[in-house]
Amino acid sequence: MRRAALALLAILAFPASAGAETYPSRPIRMIVGFPAGGPTDVLARLVGQAITERLGQPVVIDNRPGAGGMIGDDVVAKAASDGYTLGMMSSAHSTNPSLYPKIPHDVAKDFTSIALVALTPYILVVNPAVPARSVAELVAWIQAQPGEVHYASNSIGGRPHLAAEQLARTAGLRLVHVPYKGSAPTITAMLSGEIPLMFENASVLGPHIKAGKMRALAITSRERTPAFPDLPTVAESGYPGFEVVGYFGVRGPARLPPELVGRLNTAIVAALATPALSERLVEFGADPAGGSPADFERFLAADIARWDKVIRDAGITAD
Repeated sequence: MRRAALALLAILAFPASAGAETYPSRPIRMIVGFPAGGPTDVLARLVGQAITERLGQPVVIDNRPGAGGMIGDDVVAKAASDGYTLGMMSSAHSTNPSLYPKIPHDVAKDFTSIALVALTPYILVVNPAVPARSVAELVAWIQAQPGEVHYASNSIGGRPHLAAEQLARTAGLRLVHVPYKGSAPTITAMLSGEIPLMFENASVLGPHIKAGKMRALAITSRERTPAFPDLPTVAESGYPGFEVVGYFGVRGPARLPPELVGRLNTAIVAALATPALSERLVEFGADPAGGSPADFERFLAADIARWDKVIRDAGITAD
């Protein structure tokens, strides 16, 4: 019901104009700053298909991996403001300015926000050899050996790293960070017992949790997620207010005409309100979002400010 209402509001907020009615007249390019097959790529293809079905032109996925998504983001920032180059942005889009001293674009000024697609919680998992079956038991286990427990993350400054940092600061823990280059080697390290614990995207961990190869203790969203309804949140596990979520959203170059933004937003939000896409996102471990371009812009501003403080207070740098 909420998503349907958001879709209706988006349609009413952006009345059709002559320019919007003729757009698009050729294929749209969707830039993804990460390799094919990863979470950002998968979401881009789902959204691209939804745009194709509603606007009648194919959306071509263009993977430009590297530098934590910045290579792809820069392609979008420097593209023509005609609506034919869009970007599927992920959480790195918000944190890169805080992690890298030299970034080739301004995240606040060089893009036009179109639609927030999905929010992605992270799951705290441990190797089955760890004698903890709750967050409280894990905290006690770590406190008994301060400075000796290692945790993995898929990158320096990524949301899994920041989630662990947030838990350490909230619970007063001393943990040792071991960053890997991507989710695949991180998962391998966990499965082999090399690393006892980590946070990671629900879509990545789901099969291993269900197979009993990892034990899930809590999820980082404010509320429980439909994909894991029996898994408690970190907040309800003794740390009220704890919340760490990633996101995926579509942005275009700066100065994108409002009528084109409205047409794209309406198509995406309407798709998110359908069972076909919303249920696919839930299966993927994501919570469908939606709302107006202004909603996405406000979300980004708050997200950037929040994690900039955490990164600076913790002295985290990617270089």
